[in-house]
Amino acid sequence: MSKAEAVSAGAAKGALAWLRLSGGAKGPLLGLVALCIAFSLTTDVFLSVRNLLNVLDQVTVLGIISIGMTLVIVIGGIDLSVGAILAFAMMMMGWLKQDYGVPVPAGMLIAVAIGALCGVVNGLLVTRAKLPAFIATLTMMSVARGLANLVTDGKQVVGYPDWFDSLSIVRHFGFLSATVALFLILMVASWICLNYTAIGRSLYAIGGSPEVARLAGIRVNAVTLGVYIVAGALCGIAAITLAARLDSSQPSAGLGAELDAIAAVVIGGASLSGGVGGIGGTAIGVLIIGVLHNGLNLLAVSPFVQQVIIGIVIALAVTADTLRQRDH
Repeated sequence: MSKAEAVSAGAAKGALAWLRLSGGAKGPLLGLVALCIAFSLTTDVFLSVRNLLNVLDQVTVLGIISIGMTLVIVIGGIDLSVGAILAFAMMMMGWLKQDYGVPVPAGMLIAVAIGALCGVVNGLLVTRAKLPAFIATLTMMSVARGLANLVTDGKQVVGYPDWFDSLSIVRHFGFLSATVALFLILMVASWICLNYTAIGRSLYAIGGSPEVARLAGIRVNAVTLGVYIVAGALCGIAAITLAARLDSSQPSAGLGAELDAIAAVVIGGASLSGGVGGIGGTAIGVLIIGVLHNGLNLLAVSPFVQQVIIGIVIALAVTADTLRQRDH
């Protein structure tokens, strides 16, 4: 069997396993398989175990953020503040450790709490102040990014303990680091929640029509607030994950993360108008972005060209979403 045939056969088997979990996101799944085949034929190391594990490590932070973004987009919202909240939570954890000697485990909990608190503000601006989600989260993006730089005057914090760094380095069961395992657990838990619980059905109902959902007895404002809180808390978890990977807290962390997260969700088949989307599709979208970055890096493509390519992919995904809505 030739290399191309072997790669195609392996990709096909993997596709069948993913299709059920992806909620029928056939287009994105086929796109992911095509990318994997293309890069495996153009680079010698793409299909190596080490490189595939690197892809998983690289998408962990984006994946965790994208879970929250999926929930927000399903209810018909948007969150432009996720990258800034990540940076703020990360800097607070580092600052408290450096200047006040707060133990890292306590700082980790504080980081998640700060993310959730930012989510509370986003949710209240949307549900109580009645601001459009775009404006509310744009406001939070500016405030959180400013606070991330303010707490240490724009300086990074370094020097986390070895056990903390090892969370993203030491591989258990031969291939999983603690951060990747956490990402996978969060993905599975959120997939179950969206597909098999009343809360998940409520999110889709709100995304379909908030007024109909209200008349059906769903507490639209409370659920919306809860979604933004969860999205913020996930940003705090992502901040911990990124700090472990970098062995530092950096105020510039998360720049552009909101665009990548929105892209991953939309590429995965979600609709920006709400009511459509799922965690399985988002996982595929996250992997598409990760594989694109990884494969283009292996091909020594300029980072600036990569930005252009990712932008084109986003445009194609949104165009496909628009065409789907027109057809229905």
